[in-house]
Amino acid sequence: MNIATSHHLNPYAIQLCTIGRWIAQKNWLPATSGHLSIRAAEHSCFVTGHKDNGEFSPQDLRTVSWADGDLRCSSGSAADAALHVALYQLFPLCKAVLHSHSLSSTVFSRVIRADGYPVSGYEMQKGLAGGPGAEQAVQLVILDNTPEVPELAAQLRQRAGELQSAVLVRGHGLYVWGDTLEQAKRQLESWEFLIACELERLKIAGGV
Repeated sequence: MNIATSHHLNPYAIQLCTIGRWIAQKNWLPATSGHLSIRAAEHSCFVTGHKDNGEFSPQDLRTVSWADGDLRCSSGSAADAALHVALYQLFPLCKAVLHSHSLSSTVFSRVIRADGYPVSGYEMQKGLAGGPGAEQAVQLVILDNTPEVPELAAQLRQRAGELQSAVLVRGHGLYVWGDTLEQAKRQLESWEFLIACELERLKIAGGV
């Protein structure tokens, strides 16, 4: 069975394309931006490429593997998936990684100059992994962007102890992950909402 056929039949590949179309409809993946992935095996995942995410089919997915420590891709370069792979390695139970480029999260990442941002006071925080209450602050890790994704992955590993369910890369976008694809989707929708709320709050308060 060739790769195209196996992707076509693989339920994980089908699920990833379905979620990609949903995220694209939210306008969180403009101009073929963002990468979405789902674990295919212990040391491999399916990753989207540079194509309109609203039109993805399983045959368009690439397979990235890292069993021997080296990244390998079924087509093209695996470098752009390095941050995804880092998250799969840091969190063995992680099943999916979603990387979006929404207007709110991108602007927010440029406005906030600190390397992290505490979010508290929102009932929507219960949608995050662990279900923290509104009274409990949740820290959003923020990384400085670099041209090379493997360098971002190295930054991510250095701050592994601070990670919860999302990381924001300045001017680059939001990464979330989950133990299931459904949980990753919930993290993405929750964090996008919380970031949009904080951006509006800062505007009203004169902080932007």
